Amino acid sequence: MGKENGAASGADKSAAGGTAAVCARLAEPVTAELGLVLWDVRFLKEGASWYLRFFIDREGGKISIQDCEQVSRRIDKLLDEADPIPQQYILEVCSPGLERELTRPAHFEQCTGLPVRVRLIRPMEDGTREIEGILRGVDGSAIVLEFEQDGQEWEARVEKKEMSSVRLIDLYDGDEVQD
Repeated sequence: MGKENGAASGADKSAAGGTAAVCARLAEPVTAELGLVLWDVRFLKEGASWYLRFFIDREGGKISIQDCEQVSRRIDKLLDEADPIPQQYILEVCSPGLERELTRPAHFEQCTGLPVRVRLIRPMEDGTREIEGILRGVDGSAIVLEFEQDGQEWEARVEKKEMSSVRLIDLYDGDEVQD
């Protein structure tokens, strides 16, 4: 859906924390009312198009296409009224997926104890760009990962400024089907 409006709302949104933050504040009451969790909001340019993506989740359950459609319709109306984005964009509502990216402090807290894959901005001395381990928490400006190697467990701190992304690792083995 494309939206167009004047530059005034563009200035208003930057003062309020950026486009994604403004749109998240609009969407959070909608997702809460529907029994959903707003996992993340991203406003980014891909090729020639701008995308406004809302990632929704449900505690202890799965997200359906109907959930995405319902949130999309409700958020679309709110965006039309508030008009926080000065250029045209494409609105998408989707699930964060099994290999969801962890971006907010609450994501790291919620996913403590789960396996993650960390993509590094620069390779380590041995050329490794990705490391996997169990997320043990956040310690200041770093995350703490637990590894097992040669039968021994050890922990390592990875500075956030050294990471390009942190994602959950999908442990689905193909044998289980969840309804």
